[in-house]
Amino acid sequence: MSASSVASRASVCLDLAHLSVILKPSVSAAIMRLSRNGLRSVNSALSDNWRPWQRQCRSFKLQAGLLEDLKSRGLVADITRPVQLEAEIAKQPQTVYVGVDPTARSLHVGHLVPLLCLFHFQIRGHQIIPLIGGATGLIGDPSGRSTERPLSARETIDYNVAQLTAGISQFFDGAMEYAKRRLPASSTPIQSPNVQNNLNWLKDLNLLEFLRTVGFHSRVNTMLARESVQARLASQQGISFTEFTYQLLQAYDFLTLHRKFGCTIQIGGSDQWGNIIAGIELINRANAAPGTQQEGSADKGFGITTPLLTTASGQKFGKSAGNAVSLNEEDTSVFDFYQFFLRSSDGDVGRYLRMFTLLPQEKIDSVMESHERSPEARVAQRLLAEEVTELVHGQEGVARAQLATRILYERDIATARADDVLAALRGNPVLQLCDASQVIDVPLIKLAAQFRLAASNSAARQLVTAKGLYLNNAPVVDVHQKLSTADLVDGRLAFLRAGSQKLAVIALN
Repeated sequence: MSASSVASRASVCLDLAHLSVILKPSVSAAIMRLSRNGLRSVNSALSDNWRPWQRQCRSFKLQAGLLEDLKSRGLVADITRPVQLEAEIAKQPQTVYVGVDPTARSLHVGHLVPLLCLFHFQIRGHQIIPLIGGATGLIGDPSGRSTERPLSARETIDYNVAQLTAGISQFFDGAMEYAKRRLPASSTPIQSPNVQNNLNWLKDLNLLEFLRTVGFHSRVNTMLARESVQARLASQQGISFTEFTYQLLQAYDFLTLHRKFGCTIQIGGSDQWGNIIAGIELINRANAAPGTQQEGSADKGFGITTPLLTTASGQKFGKSAGNAVSLNEEDTSVFDFYQFFLRSSDGDVGRYLRMFTLLPQEKIDSVMESHERSPEARVAQRLLAEEVTELVHGQEGVARAQLATRILYERDIATARADDVLAALRGNPVLQLCDASQVIDVPLIKLAAQFRLAASNSAARQLVTAKGLYLNNAPVVDVHQKLSTADLVDGRLAFLRAGSQKLAVIALN
């Protein structure tokens, strides 16, 4: 049996069904209590809610194959001292962290890679720390940017921190539910996520203390040599002192988490390599006895970088790039999220199946063999869309997305139920909620113009003449036809379509 096969054979508890019921109301209440001082109330709520089922939860068996599994899934770009890290992981559970800066209120698909890397540690019994940059978000990370990041207002950052806290807890809640349906149980207990906010320790760090603790151990020539700094120095705009010092703040985060929680591993995108190394160096120098030098054998920290998720043109996904696909349904509907992965290219789909799912590698290999024989069937893309949507939005989200797909693309409305359609299309602009008085006995050509299926009444009339306007998939043949109650599907719905692309789903309130 291969290492990847062994690594795919273990995992989480079979009794987590009550988790979301327990967790979400109190997390919501804790978020309302979130103050500028950080996430103490949220952490308390998370810990309290994980305790009732923590004893029942079981993880992957602790084994040295974790890093190999992460590599084979394409979740690793680089690792510091991989042999030593493999040995430490095999020896005892580690504490691992990933940082997320609150530049937006929601997680997006670009965050999935480091978060899933973190999740693989969690389901094998390691302690994970999702760190929200309530302080560093006020500064701005220059990594991967060619221009200065605009400073965000304190109120915006505070709001984003609260939203991300809820989003992160929801992600790991949903991921655990997904994992229990994919993986067999083991005997190692799972640790609840320890959500932290670096504002808790950076807000009280004065300049003198910063210079004596962080500044003393940092070398300017090393800081200047960082790739992100070099790229900005070569640009016309240059780099501000604010963004130049970001790497020191991130390094101090690693040192603080190391001292407070015994954190030894930082995970981040490949553009974070320099910042991660800065943190490891700070830990080593700060822990060294006065007058000594820390050698490699005495290093206390490790770094793992993940590949950046990019577009076909190589552009990084994110809010600042304007192409973020959010994990928050309020920003990206479940249907659009599902469609994003359904539209994956043949060249990307195998890589995404390994990165974004917990499917065994053998299963993925089998699916890809079938896909290569009949790529037009898009079997791999459908599986990918189903798996990632279930990971993020649950089984109910998959059902909604698939129903919306059948309605919008396969025009399957014969057995549509109003409540299901409304749930499936929630947040989709094709859904038009109306009072009966607004649409019943109204000419269809007028409704077509009203819902922008045609530019005007006369254009809609021409559509009817050309047999290009459809009501419930049947062509409209009479320009005077009105919408009647007899036309309603399940007593509430009417599907008005122009050509093959434009659709309005009319739903009575």
